[in-house]
Order: sequence, then structure tokens, then C-alpha cells
Amino acid sequence: MASNLKFTKELITFLGKAVIALLETLIFTFIPRPRKNVAGEIVLITGAGRGLGRLLALRFAHLGSVLVLWDVNKEGNEETCRMAREAGATRVYGYTCDCSQKEEIYRVAEQVKKEVGDVSILINNAGVVTGGDFLNCPDDLVEKSLDVNFKAHLWTYKCFLPAMIANDHGHLVCISSSAGLIGVNKLADYCASKFAAYGFAESVFIETIVQKLKGVKTTIVCPFFINTGMFEGCSTVRPFLLPILEPEYVVEKIVDAILKEKVYLYVPRFLYFVMVLKSVLPVKIALLLSDFMGVFNIMDGFVCKKKKH
Repeated sequence: MASNLKFTKELITFLGKAVIALLETLIFTFIPRPRKNVAGEIVLITGAGRGLGRLLALRFAHLGSVLVLWDVNKEGNEETCRMAREAGATRVYGYTCDCSQKEEIYRVAEQVKKEVGDVSILINNAGVVTGGDFLNCPDDLVEKSLDVNFKAHLWTYKCFLPAMIANDHGHLVCISSSAGLIGVNKLADYCASKFAAYGFAESVFIETIVQKLKGVKTTIVCPFFINTGMFEGCSTVRPFLLPILEPEYVVEKIVDAILKEKVYLYVPRFLYFVMVLKSVLPVKIALLLSDFMGVFNIMDGFVCKKKKH
């Protein structure tokens, strides 16, 4: 009897909270969610030497943030630093860091803490791609994909999350991918790394909820292929549903999600629908849909470039 009463009480509490959460969601569907102020926040961006990382740095420069920029390419990172200062950033710190090396991440992180302070917004953006049938991918490149695209997230969290917890203030941003949601032909190691990054970020997000760390936020970003040169040669046969994205558009969406403290961001919005279909469709129909969308052959024109991440 007592257990039934406890269950009934917990069920009523759950339903009440669920209704409140649903109403809140509906309200913010029609009324823009307020954006937080990131002026003065210490923002660390990995892979800042080019592409998405560089554009993110410039966007946060306009918002008045203190920038900590990491990249393995010293020249590219220095150029981003210069551009950020021209964009209005008053404090910009550039560090050469190979995100595939745990000890180097730890070393540079300690340097950042001493020279800049506690990082309050961590954006794990650095990434590499191999491309090709899995059995033809060299072992060292498979390991590099996992080290940069996933393991680096583990080590940067180890370095900077403790201060966020101590201050109950911070924001963890994981740049995953649509390839972290659905397996893609000729992207086995890349998909593995992005699935892992997504799962890790989501798990730590749940930890912050359980520990009632209301000031530590998480945003997980899953964009479709972006026109940064990383996936050069790839094309889509249904651009009205799954277009190759322009980096400026993606950065606008990412920053907006961070400022509104959204947990999940899929770009384009069609990906939300794709995830629902993946959950409910029979496998054969899902495969037919993938074939119709051209997902099976999206990597056929990929141009492999040996670039530093």
C-alpha cells in the first residue's frame, strides 16, 4: 500500500513538472528566449586556425569575450588572433596545441590557467577526417580521428570542468556532426569519433543535472557537411532538405544556441525529423530513404587532403 502511494505521488509530481516544462517550451517557441551576456567570459576554441573555429573566434570577438585560441597550425592561429583583434577583441591569446596529444593538452591548459584564468566557455571544435572504406584507412589516421575528434574532449573537460564546477559557472560546447547521429558510408572512423563525442558530452550534461550544477551549461552541435574545405568534393542530391552548409550560417546558429543555452542544435532542422524517422521506420525503409537522399554516395567525390587539424 505504501509503495503504491509513493508511486502515485511520484507520478503526479512528474506529470506536474512535465506540464510546466511543456508550457515553458511552448512559450519560448513564440517568444524569443533571452540571450546571456558573454562579454568578459574566457572562451577557449580548439581548431581556431581556420574554418569554423576562426569564424567562431571572430563572432565572440564582436561579443566582447576574452579569446583563448588553440590550433596545431601556428601560422593559421596567429592570423585568427590578428583578425580577432581587428574585430574588436581586446584580449586574445593564441597557443599552438596538438589536440591529438593528451600531455600537450594538459601542458597548454596549465599555461592558459596561469596566463589567462579559468576558462568559462569551452568549445571543442578541432576535427580531422580520413574518408574512405574503413579497411583501407591507415591505422595511424584512424587513431588520429579518435584522438582529435573525441579523446581531446575528455582531456579538455578534465582540465577546465573542475573550475566551472567550483564556480558553478561555465558552458561546455561539443561540435559533433550529423555523422555523430547516423552512420555514413566511407566515414566509419569519423562517425565513431563523432558518436563518441556526442555521447560523452551528453553523459557529462546528465552528471551536471544530477549534481544540480545549474550554472554549468552544455550545448551539443550536430551540423550536416559544412563548406569549409574539410569535405571538399562531397555533394548532396537533395539540397533543399540537406544542403551543404555555409560556415557563416552555421556559426550564427551555434552562437545563438550558446547564448540561449540550448542543449541540442541540429543544422539543418530537417535532421530533427531524420532522427524521428530513424527511431520509428523499419530498417529496410530507412535504408531506402537513405538511398533516395543520396546519403550512401555523399562521399564519392571526396577530395582527401592531408591537412593539419
